[in-house]
Amino acid sequence: MGLAVTLTVVLTAASTPSEPRSHSEVPAPPVAAGTPDAQPAVLVVANTSGIPGVVAYDTTGWPADRDDGPVAQALRHAHVAGPVAYSVTPPVGGDHSPIWLNCGVYDQPVPNERAVHDLEHGAVWITYQPSLPATEVRQLQAFEARQSLVGATGSRYVDVSPYPSLSSPIVISSWGFQLRVSSPTDPRLQRFVDTFRTSSTYAPEPGGECTGGLGTPLQR
Repeated sequence: MGLAVTLTVVLTAASTPSEPRSHSEVPAPPVAAGTPDAQPAVLVVANTSGIPGVVAYDTTGWPADRDDGPVAQALRHAHVAGPVAYSVTPPVGGDHSPIWLNCGVYDQPVPNERAVHDLEHGAVWITYQPSLPATEVRQLQAFEARQSLVGATGSRYVDVSPYPSLSSPIVISSWGFQLRVSSPTDPRLQRFVDTFRTSSTYAPEPGGECTGGLGTPLQR
């Protein structure tokens, strides 16, 4: 009888599906060390999004008249190898690393220069204070998971990461636009994503790569 019980337990355990492995984050490496490329202050312009509270910045030269480049006080958009000192925190565009961040959820800060490349490709970047309660962090992660995949890319074109010294509990950014909120349930977060994510109106290179870069997120 004891042998039969043992065999039953072993067979039952063998036939039970194993639990999925938890995904481990691999942080994206920082850019090469060096003297930061100081970005000039970017001009604040009228908010054309229709979303209350959004701050808009001058993106002249992107996406219209791309060959002309940005004018004075507009966001730069060149590839640079080293660090960048952005005039907006978190950055909403500017010069950036030639290698982008793989889009998704991170529980560690990510390099600005790589996240900005994601913004250029039409991603939105949700940053939050490291002290944000764990329940609210999980709400932001769930928010990211609810967003649809974009085409056949396998990406939602949403980044989520903590951001040290953030002046607001939560900040969501796209190329040239930014919104500060105090709660992950603020309905403007979804409006922001719906308006700016992979938008041919607002993103310089909508639909550009958001995978195949650097970093492994906790969830895509």
